[in-house]
Amino acid sequence: MNGLDAQKAAARKAAFARRKAAFDTRMPGAAGRLSEVLAGYRGVPLAGYMPIRTEIDPLPAMAEAAAHGPVGVPVISAAGQPLRFSRWEPDMALKDGPFGAQIPEKDDFFDPEILIVPLVAFDGAGGRLGYGGGFYDRTLEGLRDRRATLAIGFAFDAQEVEALPLEPTDQPLNMVVTESRVLSFPRPAGPSP
Repeated sequence: MNGLDAQKAAARKAAFARRKAAFDTRMPGAAGRLSEVLAGYRGVPLAGYMPIRTEIDPLPAMAEAAAHGPVGVPVISAAGQPLRFSRWEPDMALKDGPFGAQIPEKDDFFDPEILIVPLVAFDGAGGRLGYGGGFYDRTLEGLRDRRATLAIGFAFDAQEVEALPLEPTDQPLNMVVTESRVLSFPRPAGPSP
C-alpha cells in the first residue's frame, strides 16, 4: 500500500465511524433539503442510489423526482467499469445487486444528467471520498466527457472533514446536500477539459 492509499484507508476508517454515529442518531426527514434542490431540476434525468449500511437515505427525494422525470439507480457491470443506470420507480420489483444494493429486476438503462452520489466523506472544496472502487469517478468522467453532468453528494453533516487525500482521477462534486444545508462548488459540470 503506497502513502496515498494508506491515507485514504485511514480517512475511510474515521469517516465510517462518524457516518455510523450520524446514522444512529438521525432524525426523520433527512432528505428534505435534497428534495428542495431537486425541485429546481424537475424533469431532468437523474440517478440516485439505493442506500446500504449507514448511508443517508435519498429514496424520499428520488420518489418525488420520479413523478416528474426519469430516475435511475446504479448497476455495477464489473470491477473497473463505469456504472450503468437503470430506471427506478417507487414500489417496483427489485433484486439483489453487488455489494448488497437493490437494483431493478428488469434493466432499462439511460444516461442521467444529475447524479446523487453516496460518499464516505467530503470536504469544503467538493472533494469526495468513496469506498475505493472508483466506480463513481470513472462514471462521472465518462458522463462529463459527453455532456454537462451535475454531481450532488448526499451526506450527513458529520461526514465533512477539513481536507481529503485526493488524486487527479477523483472526480469533484458540484454540490453537497446534507440534512441541514446545501454547499455549492462553482466548477463546470462537463465536458472535462
